[in-house]
Amino acid sequence: MGVAAVDPVPIYREGLSGLVQRTQGMHWAGQAINPHGALQLAEQIHPDVILVDSGLDPHGHLSKLLIAGDPALIVVALVREANRTPAFLHDAIAAGVHAAIPRSAESRRLVEGIRRAYLDRRYVDPSLATLVSAARQSASAAAVRRAQMPLSRREYQVLQLVAEGLENAGIAKVLYLSVETVRTHVKSILRKLSARDRTHAVTIAFRAGILVAQPDDGPEQRISPGSTAPGVVEYRSR
Repeated sequence: MGVAAVDPVPIYREGLSGLVQRTQGMHWAGQAINPHGALQLAEQIHPDVILVDSGLDPHGHLSKLLIAGDPALIVVALVREANRTPAFLHDAIAAGVHAAIPRSAESRRLVEGIRRAYLDRRYVDPSLATLVSAARQSASAAAVRRAQMPLSRREYQVLQLVAEGLENAGIAKVLYLSVETVRTHVKSILRKLSARDRTHAVTIAFRAGILVAQPDDGPEQRISPGSTAPGVVEYRSR
């Protein structure tokens, strides 16, 4: 079972890597620090399971795109205290997330949760079970509140890179596209978000929850030596 993670905190990723490598039947597939890096990693490596920090995916948009790109992928939400709410869990389930485990769970519970998610394609840590029940009861209200994802997978990646300050030529290089193709994606993004320009599109996306700010505990440069793209720290082939 190849396990990858997307989390902004270096020491947390290192802990996950060590735990996975010590666990029989699992191997570490790679890691990313932000949503764009997660999409790149999933496209290139195709892990069996990816652990997603809830702080980077509070509305389930990233998880939905990951699953759309690889329906066999198991997405496990590592839930921060700030996201232990019925609204978050409703959005995660609606996005297709297969499992939810507290980000602060001790090692044994985390390993058990990953195994159960991989084998059963569904797992909720007992400590979150009551929240899931509440999420189902308030589903209609959450559906009204939840921000929608109007962008395609590629448009989402382009917008992530626009938000990071890259121009069209830089985006084209990262995504292995022509500059003209990037321009076409940018035009589509502006149209779908009813934005005047790139800056306005980014502002709208943050306000709508399509893009999310990096959690405060995860300051880190986005480009690492040897990375294939911004946000991908490292990955290993299977």
